[in-house]
Amino acid sequence: MPDLAFRVLGALQLEISNQVPKERIRGIQLHCQIHIETARRHYTDTERDRLRALFGEPELWRQSLRSMFWANITLEVPGFTGSTIVDLPIPCTERREYFDVLEPGDVPLILFFSGTVFYETPAGALQVAPIPWSSEARFLLPMEVRA
Repeated sequence: MPDLAFRVLGALQLEISNQVPKERIRGIQLHCQIHIETARRHYTDTERDRLRALFGEPELWRQSLRSMFWANITLEVPGFTGSTIVDLPIPCTERREYFDVLEPGDVPLILFFSGTVFYETPAGALQVAPIPWSSEARFLLPMEVRA
């Protein structure tokens, strides 16, 4: 059974690796949920002033600054052995109220993966297995990419 690992290589590129050597992946129906980890970013005084409308007073951010849902993406990943790289089309039109007040820097993201993997056994039989939501990857999105 496949043991998939996910790594964001750069903005909009995802590496998927099967940790089981020589096992042939026939295809993946991949679901990806992206969240902005707002509490992991350091904010300037100017950004704090601008973000009051979203998160309240900065003194309360310990309670109000939570992970912010950004997008759901579904991909059809073609077959591979070992690893593959696919484009991850992140819609940069959502969450403008957050992005528009930020100064240059990185935006911490966490990506959660689930879906279905179709793979071949050593005997050549086609098998199907779920990808658990516990599959995840973190990435620092450079602000210039989302513009």
